[in-house]
Amino acid sequence: MSIIRLLPPELINQIAAGEVIERPSSVVKELVENSLDAGASRIEVDIEAGGSRLIRVRDDGDGIRVDELPLAVASHATSKIGSFDDLEHVASMGFRGEALASVSSVSRFAMTSRVRGQDAAFRIEVDNGKLQAARPAQHPSGTSVEVRDLFHNVPARRKFLRAERTEFAHIDDLLKSLALARSSVEFRLSHNGKPVRIWKSADSEQAALQRVAEVLGDEFPGQSLRIDHAAAGLHLSGWVGLPTASRGQADSQYFYVNGRLVRDRIVAHAVRQAYADVLFHGRHAAFVLYLELDPAGVDVNVHPAKHEVRFREQRLVHDFLYRTLHEALAQTRAGQVASSAHSDDGALTMSTSVAPPTAYAAPSAWSGSFNQSRLSLGVRDAPLAEYAALTGEPARYSEVAYAPLPANDDSEAPPLGFAIAQLKNIYVLAENAQGLVLVDMHAAHERITYEKLKSGRAGSNLRSQLLLVPLNIAVSAKEAVAAEEHAEALAEWGLELSRSGPSGVVVRRIPALLEGADVAQLTRDVLAELAQHGSSRRLQELENELLSTMACHGSVRAGRRLTMPEMNALLREMEATERSGQCNHGRPTWTQLSVTELDRLFMRGR
Repeated sequence: MSIIRLLPPELINQIAAGEVIERPSSVVKELVENSLDAGASRIEVDIEAGGSRLIRVRDDGDGIRVDELPLAVASHATSKIGSFDDLEHVASMGFRGEALASVSSVSRFAMTSRVRGQDAAFRIEVDNGKLQAARPAQHPSGTSVEVRDLFHNVPARRKFLRAERTEFAHIDDLLKSLALARSSVEFRLSHNGKPVRIWKSADSEQAALQRVAEVLGDEFPGQSLRIDHAAAGLHLSGWVGLPTASRGQADSQYFYVNGRLVRDRIVAHAVRQAYADVLFHGRHAAFVLYLELDPAGVDVNVHPAKHEVRFREQRLVHDFLYRTLHEALAQTRAGQVASSAHSDDGALTMSTSVAPPTAYAAPSAWSGSFNQSRLSLGVRDAPLAEYAALTGEPARYSEVAYAPLPANDDSEAPPLGFAIAQLKNIYVLAENAQGLVLVDMHAAHERITYEKLKSGRAGSNLRSQLLLVPLNIAVSAKEAVAAEEHAEALAEWGLELSRSGPSGVVVRRIPALLEGADVAQLTRDVLAELAQHGSSRRLQELENELLSTMACHGSVRAGRRLTMPEMNALLREMEATERSGQCNHGRPTWTQLSVTELDRLFMRGR
């Protein structure tokens, strides 16, 4: 074997660059984050040839003193941490001090900086790892960094770069995410001398939402919920898209932890569970969310590019995110414009503006002076009887207030208005203050029935069924430990099991509602989630799937003729039912056509 020796600094930096600098967008990320840490209020990014020829980042931040310029490009030299305690409480975007050293080792590098309040600026250059002495230069307060000919001295890495358009698209996406992270900072992006993006600084919530619209699309603000919830030392704010604003891929999901964009499995799992009841299969939620917590509660030093974090209290974070988003989505109702709810442990504010906006503040149930008798929609009682037989308790229905029918005053109309016709025995047509409302009567009634079944289940003890022969299941050692630790909680859901060895469990009882399910697979799924996340909703999800099937079979079917009072009764129930904007499978239950849209169809006023 060769003798052990120290690597030269140039090789050390190039190895570090291989971890941190994947492509031009990685360079932009490191430079812009440095500008943010320097307190910049304006950042300009100039790109040439997709970043392979030139990357220039200019800011109006604090600047760097002339005697510190050489240190700025030295390995592991930083002003952001100085002790282990600082590392435990990282509040800056960067902190390792290897970014500029890595970038300068694989490019022709130059940096010019002027400290605020000083008369002169200074410039240093690094070429092939050789640092030149600082010299005076002209520059306003702040810092400019130029990175030319990226990977010119590492031909193998340069071959992996994609087409110019592709590389610039990565830079554009990166700047979008950073612009969402710091709405108070102005960002400008140009490519080959042509301006591409300008994000003006936002000094209000409305301006910040406008920036979100520029990134996620103009439709997003009108199809989103405002989140602002604090509890247990955690604060979640931002916007989550309604299920109707879902996308075919997860390309509109931005989650920030203390201002840092992260991709985290705990977060992804919590969001997916929160949307489980309202999102169509294969669709992905859109959101921009900001989680703030004590820096000591999150480890940001687990990935070279800082894309990942590790929460010290993973279960607490997971449950907080799930509960907050779940409650927010539960408050949405068909025809709703705004809603708010408050939890015992913090202020949870949720607002939505369903376009086109109406004059109502989303009452939970519309009321008035005209008394309309309660009408049956012809729902079969079989699913309810089946539910009662399995649980041993009658299904408890929530009472719904039925609306009056005012004479001809749109200003007094409820959110979904009043029924005027039924189309093809499938759709209910209604008129409200904005125009025409179309309702899929089966999908709408399916959601109503489903929520009633869940309401009847809530708070009741699940009946369990004793297996004739206890089932031995082989699991991993970690899952066996989880079975032992969570045995009491699982028993409350009707799943009774015990540990039978280092890697085995015995199942003795299962929930009666889940008779016929694959017990072994169910147990493995539950224990896998418990081992990974500290909690599992698999039992509840399976139960909800069964209740959803019951609701589907017990709801008014397409092809049935409804009377006018029955149609109005359905509209009033929709306004009072949680998540009534979507059926159990995530399909929309209603849509709105405004008078303006109708006029446009018929070219009125032209």
